[in-house]
Amino acid sequence: MGKTVKRAAKKGSGFVKSTSSMNPDRPMDKVKLRGAPYARDKATIKRLQMYRTGKAKRDRRGKIVKEAIFQSKVSSGTQARVEPNQRWFGNTKVIGQKALQTFQEEMGKVMKDPYKVVMRKTALPISLLNETAKNTRVHILDTEPYSSVFGSKKTRKRPDLKVGDFVQYAKSAEEASENYNAEKDNDLVRPEPDSHELPPEWFMKAGQSKRIWNELYKVIDSSDVVIQVLDARDPMGTRSKLVEKYLRTETPHKHLIFVLNKVDLVPVWVTQKWVAVLSSEHPTLAFHSSITNPYGKGALINLLRQFGKLHQDKKQISVGLIGFPNVGKSSIINTMKAKKVCNVAPLAGETKVWQYVTLMRKIYLVDCPGIVPPSHESATDMVLKGARVKREYMCRTYLVEDWSTPEEFMEQVARRTGKLLKGGEPDVNTVAKMILNDWQRGKIPYFVPPPGHDSSDFDKLKTQENKEMVAKIQEQEELEAMEEAAKSQGSSGVGVCQNLGKITVSLQYSGEDDKPLDKTQLNFQDYDEEEEEEEDADSDTCNDQNNTEKEMVKENSASNKMNTDVEDTTGPLTDTVADTEDMTVKEKQDEGDTGMDQDEEKEDKDDDMIGEELLSSEEEEPEVEGPTSTRKLRRKHKLFFDPKPTTAKQRRRQEREQKRKKVGSNFYEVTNVKNRNRDRKVPRKAMPVKRLSKR
Repeated sequence: MGKTVKRAAKKGSGFVKSTSSMNPDRPMDKVKLRGAPYARDKATIKRLQMYRTGKAKRDRRGKIVKEAIFQSKVSSGTQARVEPNQRWFGNTKVIGQKALQTFQEEMGKVMKDPYKVVMRKTALPISLLNETAKNTRVHILDTEPYSSVFGSKKTRKRPDLKVGDFVQYAKSAEEASENYNAEKDNDLVRPEPDSHELPPEWFMKAGQSKRIWNELYKVIDSSDVVIQVLDARDPMGTRSKLVEKYLRTETPHKHLIFVLNKVDLVPVWVTQKWVAVLSSEHPTLAFHSSITNPYGKGALINLLRQFGKLHQDKKQISVGLIGFPNVGKSSIINTMKAKKVCNVAPLAGETKVWQYVTLMRKIYLVDCPGIVPPSHESATDMVLKGARVKREYMCRTYLVEDWSTPEEFMEQVARRTGKLLKGGEPDVNTVAKMILNDWQRGKIPYFVPPPGHDSSDFDKLKTQENKEMVAKIQEQEELEAMEEAAKSQGSSGVGVCQNLGKITVSLQYSGEDDKPLDKTQLNFQDYDEEEEEEEDADSDTCNDQNNTEKEMVKENSASNKMNTDVEDTTGPLTDTVADTEDMTVKEKQDEGDTGMDQDEEKEDKDDDMIGEELLSSEEEEPEVEGPTSTRKLRRKHKLFFDPKPTTAKQRRRQEREQKRKKVGSNFYEVTNVKNRNRDRKVPRKAMPVKRLSKR
């Protein structure tokens, strides 16, 4: 009987029913994605298996037992070939016209938005998408010289002419003769005029020298963030369009910020309007420069810290301050440092060269001399640019009731102030200088009305000499109308949060100039107090921040007393918002002063009561029996053992005061010099000096 041979079972040719993620034939209804957007397809599984098992298995003779994943099952010795597919020879990365247009539009919106920053740029040549060739002038002679078309060395057979026959040539000549203007023809020989304009005086070209502009470009080149300081009385008149265009075209990677300085010289509603107008172009902050009582300091520090986080690859960022002369660039630096580090003066031209100041460990400030961009205004327009003070303000400032001419006004002021010459004649020259000094120091109320200000004085302004300012205001009105239309469609504006209700106006305004704040634009979120404290904590590491904390403690205590009413409105904005809006700035100041007086009186009374309790407790022995004795014991125990509950802000302030103010240590305290004071904790007493007697 023969042997039976057990044959091996054939390998099943059906599908594998495993639900593994590496099985291309797994049933899709049993696949668990576990957070993945989609399951792996067959091509992905093959690619992953190729990474893991990229080599074929061979036997001892070298024959392939199991081919690799990416190899085809062909017999050994056959010649492999590439699949004849046209995709091998096409572009690997292509983009359609519609997708390219969408990308170009979205990229343009982001680049124009002042509140968005492109963090990571692509390596592709995005500048080629800008259609600048359509707007530039075609340089025909540069691309095709005259000799290549005409002459012996010509390469073209037919010249490219504008006209084809003499009829068209005659017609073009007639049109040129009709449009001819003799005034614009520079080739005509004209007789010499009887009079010609002299060059402008040296004082009309102040701030336009080559040295000052070189200082400006140094500051721009060394800065990551550029702050353009504007005067709140005339923001559009103190803007430099030339510098803004340079920053936009030559240095688009630098950030530009507007800071409205001297907000204490204009009404609060004017500041609110100008901040809303300028915020559509660049981030805008309201600021009041003062070492003792600043405004906007915390918001500016918070904004600079945000820019510092954008540049985490750098150890520090530099912030340059530019602007017109006498707008307060150096004063802002002194306010940020809470002490005098830059020389300031009410007259323009105090800062001669750029200065580098350390604000924090990661933020540096760069001061720049004031620059005045060249303009095509005449000397009369430049002088009358700011002469827009109301008559009632001049009467109230100089106590002059009625006048008809400027000479009569100055004569009355001279007689009132005692500026007289021999014979009782008024000294008009001295009075004129005095009025100009008052104007420079901000003692005369004045401001340029914001766009959309419907008053009779604004209508008068349109009929006067300053036509350029009117054109700028009209442009701003159009921009504001476009912004309102965009907001109505659903877009929300972004800006820096500031509580403008805390601004203290030093000048008095009346009539139409005294208005409440706009209820729709009220924002009570403010970073001043918090950021000032954080700035103090960070500046402890600097060598020149020794006396800053004491000043900031006094400042915070005063601001907490003054701003109690405003801080309460951060909750439900109901009747309290309307009450704070209807109150004028003067009433707020009076209420703040009375509140401070009441708090001081309460503290004095508490101190007197504590002193009386201490005296009574020292003189009289406490009795055990009776209700009065137990009450005294409770007071005494509470006074000595139970401290008053403090807030987190007060505890942080106490911790900062306990820190060592001096940075580093003395060299002679830790170093052994000439083997003196070695291993000795107490220094040796000084030896008495013997006096030599004179013989």
